[in-house]
Amino acid sequence: MKIIDAQVHIWSQTVIPPGSGHRQVPSFTAEELLSEMDEAGVDAGLIHPPASWDPTSNALAIEAAKKYPDRFAIMGQFPPENPDNVRLIPGWRSQAGMKGFRWTLLYGDQPKLLAEGKLDWIWAATEKEGVPVSLLAGNFLQKFRWIAETHPHLKLIIDHCGLRSGRKDGEATVHLDEMLALAKLPNVAMKATGAPAYSTQTYPFPNMHDVLHRIFDAFGPKRMFWGTDVTRMPCSYRRCVTLFTEELPWLKGRDLEDVMGRGVAEWIGWDYGF
Repeated sequence: MKIIDAQVHIWSQTVIPPGSGHRQVPSFTAEELLSEMDEAGVDAGLIHPPASWDPTSNALAIEAAKKYPDRFAIMGQFPPENPDNVRLIPGWRSQAGMKGFRWTLLYGDQPKLLAEGKLDWIWAATEKEGVPVSLLAGNFLQKFRWIAETHPHLKLIIDHCGLRSGRKDGEATVHLDEMLALAKLPNVAMKATGAPAYSTQTYPFPNMHDVLHRIFDAFGPKRMFWGTDVTRMPCSYRRCVTLFTEELPWLKGRDLEDVMGRGVAEWIGWDYGF
């Protein structure tokens, strides 16, 4: 079974945001990530450049994808506050390894601009160009629904199980029903990334099993993507893998293969040889 991690980060310079939970290290290279992937049995990773703490990370990701084209693809980004960046969207996927965009929209004026509709040019332009977009939608579910319904041909991905950022256990899942209702929109998929970080329990994080099962039931195996965000996980990389491959008895066979890699590759148009 081929395994693709739907969210990883690399960086070369950092002032990591306080409270982000990520490793407090000045750099995390592609080679260091590959070593951990190999130890965990992960074949490939989808790099999400952490521009909030390393403004050079988009270029760094492209370098990694050029050097290791069989191991990395990218969900890149540009500063969304600047409407002039619309010129970057046509041809975005012509860059090495680039498959789409990903924004958290957490920083500076971004939440305000999102709520006021001043980022709506992004959704129109990415839909026109057929470029997938991944968003930390658990923080703005109503706006996300509007984006998905208004742009039905835009492939969208919800980050991190659609849960509330920085919360754990019941506080993280308070709007789970509202989030799961988005699965009825066929242009919406789910990154089931970071699940261990939303639990105060230890491996195998039993209070997350029902959440993951409900996500699977709503989105199905083709629209639910395993991944880690490994640099902020409270357990080993290998246990992030076995949480899905060994601890969820309802996830097996071709469904497991889809969730562990084939689904995300198909969704973003990454020809990974499945």
